[in-house]
Amino acid sequence: MERLPQAVLRVMEEAKAKLAGNPKLMQLFLNCFPNTLQTTTKLHEDGTSYVFTGDIPAMWLRDSCAQVRQYMPLAKDDADVRRVIAGLVRKQLKYIQIDPYANAFNEEEIPLDEIHHRDQTKLNGWVWERKYEIDSLCYPLQLSYLYWKETGDTSLFDGEFKTVAYIIMDLWTAEQRHFEHSPYRFERMDCRKTDTLKNNGMGMPVNYTGMTWSAFRPSDDACTFGYLVPSNMFAVVVLRYLEEIAGTVYQDAPFAAKARALHEEIEDGIQNYGVFHHPKYGKIYAYETDGYGNFNLMDDANVPSLLAIPYLGYTTADDPIYQNTRRFILSEENPYFYAGKKAKGIGSPHTPERYIWHIALSMQGLTANSQEEIDSLMTLLAETDADTGYMHEGFNVDDPALFTREWFAWSNSLFSELIYREHWLKA
Repeated sequence: MERLPQAVLRVMEEAKAKLAGNPKLMQLFLNCFPNTLQTTTKLHEDGTSYVFTGDIPAMWLRDSCAQVRQYMPLAKDDADVRRVIAGLVRKQLKYIQIDPYANAFNEEEIPLDEIHHRDQTKLNGWVWERKYEIDSLCYPLQLSYLYWKETGDTSLFDGEFKTVAYIIMDLWTAEQRHFEHSPYRFERMDCRKTDTLKNNGMGMPVNYTGMTWSAFRPSDDACTFGYLVPSNMFAVVVLRYLEEIAGTVYQDAPFAAKARALHEEIEDGIQNYGVFHHPKYGKIYAYETDGYGNFNLMDDANVPSLLAIPYLGYTTADDPIYQNTRRFILSEENPYFYAGKKAKGIGSPHTPERYIWHIALSMQGLTANSQEEIDSLMTLLAETDADTGYMHEGFNVDDPALFTREWFAWSNSLFSELIYREHWLKA
């Protein structure tokens, strides 16, 4: 964007007073809060917004939503902020109609012989990557709902939105019985094993549970087992949103009933198949399951995650099963929790061993019940930027100067959301 919205400039000016007692935190916020608008946002003439991820030129459905979330409290009183967010939703609706199984899109359609990934799947010149992830479809629905609640503006809920809502619900219904009804196949040649699906591109067998299948995690790594529990939780949340939108805005009883029936089926699947009885922590949510009694007990830094369950709106932070799950995933019994000389937190198989993510530290702060924990996490975030002035993807728990992705707008935005919540919304 050529100029920042007035509301964003106002918050940045207020930060100089609110964060004056912590100059390092203040400078990080001043750098990170406007980062999405300054570096990754393009306003197109058709009224849409293209928000790319940062050091990769493509637009992820997931990342683009998360990159603008910190501006949502400003939308009601700033037309420029509304233009960015509403324009992003409109862009996402168009992309989903092109290919609802795709996770990332090009700014313009390109010839098939020039596309970035030549995978064994259905190819399209608009698609950067076609790794099917449940959360790619959840995020635009969540952003639409939050925008409506913040602004009162129902203009996004037109015929196109309803068409896309049905596309998403029909896809999730088909993927409840992946091997019987799904057209999706994905194989990538000559790659690491987490970048492709086994079993001729269909993934490993799953049993019917009521949950909906996902090929990949929000890290873009392949699922070990096809029912990714935190993403199914996110689907339940946004289907509840759709039910409310259908009833309140569209006044369409069949639309509302379809959303309600699907979220009830998925919710039953989570509770019946996604809960593991841990000998030390009691009932916890598994990260993945196949419906045959196999569980993947871990968490990943990318959102949706088990850590993020209250942030997603699935349950509250004081829910007993969530608290048990939180204790597990913030311990070294989670294979991707690392503790070192400088930091501790959740990492990902997507990045090197003993690297933890700023996204996970910010999310830990956004879901913590204790102010002491929140304050310690804000301090840790400020101390581990490697003096770059920005958040990164992963960094080494023994040496934060070793990090991945110097430019990662999603991480900057989630950090900004935490700081804004603590110093503005709680004030």
